[in-house]
Amino acid sequence: MNLKDKKCLIAYYSRKGQNYVSGRIVDLEVGNTEVVANMIQEMTGADMFKIESVKPYPRDYTETTEVAKDELRANARPELTDHVDDMDSYDVIFLGYPNWWGTFPMPVFTFLEEYDFSGKTIVPFCTHEGSGLGRSEKDIVKLCPEATVLKGIAIHGTSAGSAGKSVDNWLKNIGII
Repeated sequence: MNLKDKKCLIAYYSRKGQNYVSGRIVDLEVGNTEVVANMIQEMTGADMFKIESVKPYPRDYTETTEVAKDELRANARPELTDHVDDMDSYDVIFLGYPNWWGTFPMPVFTFLEEYDFSGKTIVPFCTHEGSGLGRSEKDIVKLCPEATVLKGIAIHGTSAGSAGKSVDNWLKNIGII
């Protein structure tokens, strides 16, 4: 895929604060997914959009996991703080998120249901601490059946800051750069 003729957007959900990294809780000033989103932006020149819910998650890691589990069980759709002004103008959407409970956080579900992705290409990327992409790619296909979903990449959160080579290779392998 040649990006010269394509308008690209990186839409991502990332959470700073306490995160589980290498078997322990650490406080992150920038979430791991945002670190990877910034790498992709540097490599592609794509526009950026941060997916955020009106009601923020707790800074405490354990509290966040409980809220996220409750939202997943309730199939919640948290309200978002902002919206993409002209989604129709984008051809390729890089969709970034942490893997929470085997898929993406519920605000990403809200985001995907808010727009018509028919005819667009969605390129998933996630950060995780051992669970990879989980079922997230299948969830994207289910929510966006008329979109083309390319093979995603799962970056171990601990390695997010040093994942540049892996991200570059992935983008080349799927024909983005």
